[in-house]
Amino acid sequence: MRETTNNKTIAKNTLFLYIRMMFTLFVSLYTSRVILDILGVNDFGIYQSVGGIVGFLSFVSSALSTGSSRFITFELGTGNKEKLRRTFSTILTVHIILALLIAIIAEISGPWFLYNKLIISPDRMDAAVFVFHVSIFTAVVSLTQVPYNASIIAHEKMSIYAYVSIFEVSAKLLIVYLLPLGGIDKLIFYAVLLCAVQIGVMLFYRIYCISNFNETRYKFIFDKTIFKEIAGFSGWSLFANASIALNSQGVLLLLNMFFSPTVVAARAISIQVNMAATQFVNNFRTAVNPQIVKQYASGNYEESKELLLSSTKYSYYLMLILSFPICLLAKPLLELWLVEVPDYTVIFLQIVIVQSLFQVFDYSFYMALYAKGRLRENALISPTISFLIFPVTYFLFQSGYSPVTLSWASLIAYAIIGVVVKPIIIIKVVDYKKKDILKVFTSCWWVSLCALPIPIICNFIFDKGTMIGFISLGMITIISVALSVFFIGLDQKIRKKIIDVISNKISLKFNI
Repeated sequence: MRETTNNKTIAKNTLFLYIRMMFTLFVSLYTSRVILDILGVNDFGIYQSVGGIVGFLSFVSSALSTGSSRFITFELGTGNKEKLRRTFSTILTVHIILALLIAIIAEISGPWFLYNKLIISPDRMDAAVFVFHVSIFTAVVSLTQVPYNASIIAHEKMSIYAYVSIFEVSAKLLIVYLLPLGGIDKLIFYAVLLCAVQIGVMLFYRIYCISNFNETRYKFIFDKTIFKEIAGFSGWSLFANASIALNSQGVLLLLNMFFSPTVVAARAISIQVNMAATQFVNNFRTAVNPQIVKQYASGNYEESKELLLSSTKYSYYLMLILSFPICLLAKPLLELWLVEVPDYTVIFLQIVIVQSLFQVFDYSFYMALYAKGRLRENALISPTISFLIFPVTYFLFQSGYSPVTLSWASLIAYAIIGVVVKPIIIIKVVDYKKKDILKVFTSCWWVSLCALPIPIICNFIFDKGTMIGFISLGMITIISVALSVFFIGLDQKIRKKIIDVISNKISLKFNI
């Protein structure tokens, strides 16, 4: 009965998240297309670079947000309401202090970096500096919001994310139409309007949490015992999140140190398309992850492990069914989406999409460590490999290599982490069995191997520049992956359930 209830909860939350995603995906892609056209490739690249400075400085908060979500979810699972209240208030106190420290550090170091290290034309420097200050304020607002978002996820109220996300992307769509009306610099106006949207979203989330979750009614509490537990957990995440920040926001700054903002824009666009695709997987994982933690907190270790391993396979299948068509159709997709496609965007996108397949294993297996609260080994090994991307890329850029070397370095690093490092860690630390991990990899390998040949052959036959060729290749690729998943990737029990559901639907419709 409990398993059925949990499955229904996961299915319901996944549905809400997918409704949100489908709306936000199409609106966001349209919005970013128009924003790129209105701002121009150069200003769009400047915005990404300047935002990268603030994003890089916030890696400390990212580490604490991991601990926040885990401990709030864990205490909710144990049912200790008093400790849950003290945990939330302590976490929020820490985030407020942290936000102020990051703002001070950013205001001191940021302008120097802008003037001395980035390649920005003198006539756009004043706008870049203004955007930087606005970005800092937006980051401070976002940092203090982390505990509230963690509470919503812990309570599994995913429908709220759907509603707020619809509002957020609608507001950003409105920004598109307001930009040409403003009499001020468009880059400056864009930063101010985005900040206003973030504040609106923050206020709604806080009002909702305070109205519905008793523990989110903040009191100034700094419980040293709770803080030590969270700091001990998050301390191991600090190194990992520094690595993530370096390889996401940091590399944008690195690109702008050696190349023009146009190359930064190309990288940012490819990441944006990849993020739109990975939302399918992330929404599924967001719905599943709280159940993995709660099962572990309740002592149901086998159920937690089984849910994690099966969800890892399904996460990979979801990513494959999206990533393969995007790889084959990257050029016509970008030409269809954008008015102007910056150089390097196509190859950036193709490589990062393949990288995302390996990251599915990285993110999924991490949840085993997350549920147990044992991050030390992962924090020492995986981020060390990721950290190497930055200095290696810096050396290659110094030697005159192409910007694409950045993408290849990232792909190789994440392949090693997802397929080799993370499985070894969860086998050693969380007592997962080697045969269980190999079973997941084997299923994903055979599904991929069987899905690839027909679309690759068709890729050389169809003219992707025509609408018929574009649609035909896309449909063949999706059908090929879907059939491989159904006949090879699914367990016989689940496959039989799907066939029974379809048969019943057909019988009811045609009164058979």
